[in-house]
Amino acid sequence: MDFDNSRPIYLQLLEEFKLKISTGEWGPGAKIDSVRNLASKYEVNPNTVQKALAELEREGFTETRRTAGRFVTDNENLISKLEDNSFYKIADDFISGVESLNLKKDDAINQLKIYWEEKND
Repeated sequence: MDFDNSRPIYLQLLEEFKLKISTGEWGPGAKIDSVRNLASKYEVNPNTVQKALAELEREGFTETRRTAGRFVTDNENLISKLEDNSFYKIADDFISGVESLNLKKDDAINQLKIYWEEKND
């Protein structure tokens, strides 16, 4: 993962971990890898990973079970909201990009439909 030096790494990890949950890579009830393993994987300080995971837990996306480790929540409503938020972020980025090109909404939607169909053929 390439980190943006203008933003705290723990926030970027938090976003990455939320993405893993929203895409199902870390499914409901799944055990999350240890802090040490995640720190090694992302080549960051374990304290940075711990800070991201603590925030993830504070927001309700994970829970710690004594002696068993950290797990993704089983709360599917919360995960569904996370999926929606991920979609909205992508949509916001798309809209901002389209606006920067001075395209009209209908033109942008038509271009997106054409591109999507070409990409999926």
